[in-house]
Amino acid sequence: MAERHADPRALDVAAFCRQEGELDGRWPLAGMKRLADSLLELHDAASADWSARGSQVPVTGGAPEVWLHLRGSATVTLECQRCLRPVDEALAVDRRFRFVDDEDEALRLDEECEDDVMQMPQRLDLHALLEDELILALPIVPRHEVCPQPLPHTPAPEEADAKPNPFAALAALRGRVPPGETE
Repeated sequence: MAERHADPRALDVAAFCRQEGELDGRWPLAGMKRLADSLLELHDAASADWSARGSQVPVTGGAPEVWLHLRGSATVTLECQRCLRPVDEALAVDRRFRFVDDEDEALRLDEECEDDVMQMPQRLDLHALLEDELILALPIVPRHEVCPQPLPHTPAPEEADAKPNPFAALAALRGRVPPGETE
């Protein structure tokens, strides 16, 4: 097991995975500025729970594959795109990252498989990685299942037709024949 005091903001991924390390914790969302900028409201107690687990997968005839499993969750307040009122959204992250020695190999493997492949960093900031993944987990169009208040009334097409058309008077004028001209 990896040491419990490994620094999650400057993680030695190779050593962490070699030791099959495990870390977990809770970070305040206020410390995730990019994520906070996307929220309607940020409550003082809002936080993200997370865990990370490293592993190595043996490969016949080669070096073992280095893997990091990151999980995280948070509840955030966004603006409902239907009623424009606050809506709480539960975000969940469950991602596995494979680390390789160089960028070319990462690009090649990333095109060939569905796994997230990254070049092995000198140090990995799990806080920044979790923030990135939570941002990616944000819904494209946040909305309530059922909005808490009725939406404002929009007139039905029949109601809209009942109102006089402001251009009808212009059309009537246009249809008149100017004095002195014959039809």
